[in-house]
Amino acid sequence: MGRLLERLDKVDRRVIYILMAASVIVPLALKLDFPIPIGSGPSMDLYMAIDTLPPGSTVIISFDYDPSTKAELQPMAVALTRHLFGHGVRVIGMAMWPQGASLGQQAMAQAADSLGAEQYEDWVNLGYTVGAGVSLLRMGSSIEAVYPQDRDGVPYDSIPLMRDVRRLGDVDLAISLSAGDPGIHSWVMMAKDTYGVPVGGGCTAVSAPEFYTYLGTGQLVGLLGGLRGAADYETILRERIPGAPGGLATPGMAAQSISHLVIMGFIVIGNVAFIAGRSKRKGGAK
Repeated sequence: MGRLLERLDKVDRRVIYILMAASVIVPLALKLDFPIPIGSGPSMDLYMAIDTLPPGSTVIISFDYDPSTKAELQPMAVALTRHLFGHGVRVIGMAMWPQGASLGQQAMAQAADSLGAEQYEDWVNLGYTVGAGVSLLRMGSSIEAVYPQDRDGVPYDSIPLMRDVRRLGDVDLAISLSAGDPGIHSWVMMAKDTYGVPVGGGCTAVSAPEFYTYLGTGQLVGLLGGLRGAADYETILRERIPGAPGGLATPGMAAQSISHLVIMGFIVIGNVAFIAGRSKRKGGAK
């Protein structure tokens, strides 16, 4: 036993790197799906806010993030758009971050292809706008003033979906998938507090706690926090919608859980080996 602990105390760090890599790659490759208990909470609240919308309603999704936070927020975007299209809700995409428009296009196009939603009839990507809160304030009077054309250059008045959506107050729900500022804060202040539009959100795990106050005051109808929030939403869809496809976040949670267990195992082994070695050295000194 003593020799084993000595070997573990001197294990080559490359072995640790290999085991850590395997703990991430294998669950993702096998698409492991660990059970995720879902109860009442911000993720379920957002699901219910969407699921209670009548078919034909209109929702704005603002893709306020970039590739640095894609791992956490893109799975939310895919799951939300799948739910919206499957529920017969029209989606208007936009972005207050330059690269968000492209990421939003990927998510909406992927969901639309699998569910038969038609661009310009069921969904549109207006693209990126500068100005953050100022742009949202202007959209409260006229969306066309901020977006005279969509991301592909199609004039506003030529888009069938936008014919009965002239201002921000004409939409039934706004969702900001936010990696920072501008993002959820701007949407709460302008869309919710100024124009009375219900607002939901999704954010990185590290920033989720700062939005809990908005949930308590009713300024947010629901919130997806990090990869866990996205996995929650995917699980809810699979449980409540027959045939709903798997998502990107659930295997990611499995990889995260296994890698955390591996890290904890090495911490335990390292401490046990260190304590045993110190006791042996003290015993030899005597």
